[in-house]
Amino acid sequence: MKMKRVIIRSLVIVLMGIGFSPASVHAITSTDAIETGRLLAILLDAGRATVGANQTLINDRDKGDKGFTPEVFEKQLTAKYKERTGVDLADLKNAKVPARAKLRLRQLVAAEKRVVADYQPIINRPDVGFKGFIPATFGTLTTVQFTAKTGIYLKQTAPDKILRNPRNKADEFEAAMMEKFADPAYPRAGEKIVSKVVEGGKMVRVMLPLFYGKGCLGCHGEPTGERDITGYKRDGYKEGDNGGAISVKLRLK
Repeated sequence: MKMKRVIIRSLVIVLMGIGFSPASVHAITSTDAIETGRLLAILLDAGRATVGANQTLINDRDKGDKGFTPEVFEKQLTAKYKERTGVDLADLKNAKVPARAKLRLRQLVAAEKRVVADYQPIINRPDVGFKGFIPATFGTLTTVQFTAKTGIYLKQTAPDKILRNPRNKADEFEAAMMEKFADPAYPRAGEKIVSKVVEGGKMVRVMLPLFYGKGCLGCHGEPTGERDITGYKRDGYKEGDNGGAISVKLRLK
């Protein structure tokens, strides 16, 4: 027992001697946490965009095997992500991103591929048009898997007036940020995030706004109140309007 105490005391001295304290060994700076959150948010949205870009193929009732495999999905995702961030998911080892982000990005890619893999029987089912595998569904299923694996809070959310899945309901912080995103003066390009250190410096929150593109208006555009392909009523929004956000919460230690 005495020997064990000596070893522990020696370890503490060594750590302090090289500039660390026991409490800071697992610390991550707020700057790195914010960047990690930003990269995760964009990766989730890039996955949503990849699914959206393949909607016509997925919903082709005359075709059985669509060829939209997890591997094909990953290839398209990697291209979209590199275009948006400059980060090559195929070479994360050499990517100039926080060390913590490299692990989490790999885990999120794995979760996204798993969702696509799980949906293969539905995607490849012939004689059925709308499959229900849309960006929003993909996003929700991915966040559930990712959070279960990592414990990290990752969510796609939307204002109550357009909320379709109760799982995605905004908390107080998210609701306040989305009010800012809805302001026409808020930048619509450039992956403009908001971030804040909360809970007495223990956590960082990051939010990436989502704005409706042309591909979104089939469900969320006009005419207001008319049923869309999913069975919900169209919201009457226009291109560029805020359609929610990707929300991330990361622990600083």
